[in-house]
Amino acid sequence: MTLLKAATEVRENAYAPYSRFKVGAAIRGKSGGLYRGCNVENVAYPEGTCAEAGAIAAMIAAGETEFIEICVIADSPSPVPPCGGCRQKLAEFARADVPVTLATTDGKQVQTTVGELLPGRFDASHMGRA
Repeated sequence: MTLLKAATEVRENAYAPYSRFKVGAAIRGKSGGLYRGCNVENVAYPEGTCAEAGAIAAMIAAGETEFIEICVIADSPSPVPPCGGCRQKLAEFARADVPVTLATTDGKQVQTTVGELLPGRFDASHMGRA
């Protein structure tokens, strides 16, 4: 299954009763495994989770700690990039050159990389003296 198809399918499961803005994400682990996530809202807005975070959690729960590509899809006029927090989460589990596909439900796509989404990222190398 392609990442776009997986992200499109899981987007339908999003719990977005407040914003009605459903987002789906699919990542491919280093092993080739496919992991999906969708946004989950909460009436107390900060308590919700993003689709990218859900896909990462599914990957971690399956025992993987690195992914090699990701696709995120939403019903929007242009492809929606991950929020700042998700950019840091992506950087935690992927190399800077990992491809990122951002898509809309009407077929628009933007190709980028984890490194382009978060230049100057904070990573484990900064913890060297801890």
